[in-house]
Amino acid sequence: MQALPIFLNIKNRHCVVIGGGDVAMRKVAMLLKADAAITLISPEICHELQDLATAKKIKHINANFEPKQLTDACLVIAATDDAVVNKTVSVAAKAQNIPANVVDAPDLCTFTMGSIIDRSPVVIAVSSEGNAPVLARYIRTKIETMLPAGYGRIAAIAGEFRDQVKAKFATTQARRRFWEGVLQGPMVERVLSGQEQAARELLQDLIDDKDTAASKGEVYLVGGGPGDPDLLTFRALRLMQQCDVCVYDKLVSPEVMELVRRDAELIYVGKERDQHTMPQEEINELLANLALQGKRVLRLKGGDPFIFGRGGEEIETLMERGVPFQVVPGITAANGVSSYAGIPLTHRDYAQACLFITGHQKDGTIDLDWVAMSRPNQTVVIYMGLVGLKEICEKLIAHGVSASMPVAVVQQGTTQKQKVVAATLADLADKVLAAEMKPPCLTIIGEVVKLREKLNWFNVN
Repeated sequence: MQALPIFLNIKNRHCVVIGGGDVAMRKVAMLLKADAAITLISPEICHELQDLATAKKIKHINANFEPKQLTDACLVIAATDDAVVNKTVSVAAKAQNIPANVVDAPDLCTFTMGSIIDRSPVVIAVSSEGNAPVLARYIRTKIETMLPAGYGRIAAIAGEFRDQVKAKFATTQARRRFWEGVLQGPMVERVLSGQEQAARELLQDLIDDKDTAASKGEVYLVGGGPGDPDLLTFRALRLMQQCDVCVYDKLVSPEVMELVRRDAELIYVGKERDQHTMPQEEINELLANLALQGKRVLRLKGGDPFIFGRGGEEIETLMERGVPFQVVPGITAANGVSSYAGIPLTHRDYAQACLFITGHQKDGTIDLDWVAMSRPNQTVVIYMGLVGLKEICEKLIAHGVSASMPVAVVQQGTTQKQKVVAATLADLADKVLAAEMKPPCLTIIGEVVKLREKLNWFNVN
């Protein structure tokens, strides 16, 4: 280690930046985040810096650099494109024992600024000691994807209870064990899902030795997206990796299932038309009972759990039973599949509205709102409509939709097995039958389907 990593408190302290361009602006922005009192020295400055000076967020000295300008400074940064000026700043700062950073000149620096991951009050800095700043930024990006934004809130809430924990546990070791248990428990998920008051109550129960809330499990109602695992959200992936039990549907792709924690118990509750592995009411109770046993339950659904995913029915039961839960939206099939098929759902020239429809009612009948579906200048997306496709097309034509209206049926959209049949309302059913299309399929009806020929970019077929 060639340099000591430290965090310097510069709140309301005098910091000097020499330079007036984009690089100087980036350094000023970083110092402002730390609430520094900033003096900027440069005869010319960019518009962004001028705006900050006009708003009196920084002090601007319209002059060339002189060593006396560093008086009382606790930190100085040289960010000019003049090597002579930068070296002069470095020499003057070192002579006055002021920490100095010279951009892109590590030999002139007494400190370097790492690539920052800001989850205040949690802050991580990655440094290559000036050798490879691009590598440091690359590493920062990797860490950003693994570190939820809510970790700062976890630290802040822990800070609220620090004195209580210190009073309860006499030794450092005992306090460390307590906090390790907290950070591996449900309190963290309460914070990350936005339930901060519930997190505080749970933490207070732990301090007071009330373990009833802590012993409860939780249900994660997670949207697994349309099939491509790269379309999962960061939160979805994190919860998939830490569940004890995964209750999943038929529409969850095998590639997404591969990302579920390896030793989690898997319970399949998939539904097909007229063939339900488990009735919905039993699924609702299963989720509640597993969580009340103290388990972390991942309810994994294809697409989004609140769009034809019966997520609302499931969390109603969880609320009635007092089971903690969180909902993680997913990219619904309509968005994901249409994008991968090269069909925009809206377009100024073709469709100013989009209607999502389920292809059959709860009792299995096809009694849809044909009037609403037949309106012009819109796109209609039909979920689970493959079985009744012929009747749907006939009904729409009967309600005034042109028999030549463009339509597409997409099978296993967003995956490497994606298959698309484009046709018109008049001949769609026959073409789908000839292509031997099988669920899961999505049907898209509207003039926007015309754009597929031009915009098709994925898995062309």
